[in-house]
Amino acid sequence: MKINSYLDSTYLKTPAQAGLTEEQTLAKVRELTDEAIAYHFKEVMIRPNYVKLIKDYLLSKKSDVLVGTVIGFHEGTYSLDEKLAEAHQAVLDGADELDYVINYSAYKANNLDLVKNEFVEGTKLGLDFGKTVKWIIEIAALSDAQIADLTAHLWKWAQENFEEKDFSKIFVKSSTGFYETEGGKPNGATFEGVKIMLDHAGKLPVKAAGGVKTPTDAEKMITMGVQRIGTSSAKALLGQGDSELGY
Repeated sequence: MKINSYLDSTYLKTPAQAGLTEEQTLAKVRELTDEAIAYHFKEVMIRPNYVKLIKDYLLSKKSDVLVGTVIGFHEGTYSLDEKLAEAHQAVLDGADELDYVINYSAYKANNLDLVKNEFVEGTKLGLDFGKTVKWIIEIAALSDAQIADLTAHLWKWAQENFEEKDFSKIFVKSSTGFYETEGGKPNGATFEGVKIMLDHAGKLPVKAAGGVKTPTDAEKMITMGVQRIGTSSAKALLGQGDSELGY
């Protein structure tokens, strides 16, 4: 199975989180980008402050690798105005795709109006600029029933507010890779969690992020119906190199 075009090659650690300098972090982002060009990955997924630099670099290389970035990362508790401002700046900087962290804490508190409003407004901003949007629901923070219910709500709201031609650009995404679990439980995509998402997402595509560590895992996710895989170990999923810990 040729999985290159499913892979969003990802580096989202801040310098402080990785124990690196800003210059070392930028070097890692550039390395990620060169690897994506060489292996024809779908996208590089990076922090917003690197978008303009990397977009310009990809254009200079005449590469069709996309640039994705995260919005409201990683807790999802940014206000709607903050998320929209961050998304708008990312678009101006050249981002092709916007991966919003949904306010899953508000969802768990049963504040569905807030969650619906940010989904509709955030999606509208992306679609108005011709961008793909992905909504990270953070499945490690949710029960199986909540994964099913929140995914179903996103599908319902998409049908109520957008046209069928837009559905392919509105993803439901599993994880940030930064959620802290207890007892060694996985904090990224699991086959069980992704299956629940696929069963309730309707015509919205699903992205499995984090936790996909081997070519066999990747092929299974794709066979299940996943349309994107977010990974910090993209080469390992091609059988070339070792998987990194974390995302």
